[in-house]
Amino acid sequence: MLTYTHPETPDVDSRPRLYQCQAVAYPLDEVRSIPLGSHDAASPRLALRWLQERTRHITDQLDTAYARPGLHWLTDEAERERALAYMTRGTGYHLTLYDEGTRYVLAVYPPGTTS
Repeated sequence: MLTYTHPETPDVDSRPRLYQCQAVAYPLDEVRSIPLGSHDAASPRLALRWLQERTRHITDQLDTAYARPGLHWLTDEAERERALAYMTRGTGYHLTLYDEGTRYVLAVYPPGTTS
């Protein structure tokens, strides 16, 4: 049996499943959060690359003492490989940085999960 498919009808199963990447600041003295950026990545490796770039952007703006954990994460190859392994297995990954008044959360959610 032949079935007609309209050429403009998207095939839902053929769409790439994207990793949702988000960076959010949570000021400690406020109720609301501040979105710092989001990105949809086509693979765990691209999600990790985005996570590294955003971590670099945030640590560049923090005082040295507060930037140290993020700078350490950027140079810790084993931890980045662990993050990549989590994402590849379909588990989310979060990195949290702090300064005296704000918590910064960088997160990657695998396809099929909600943030």
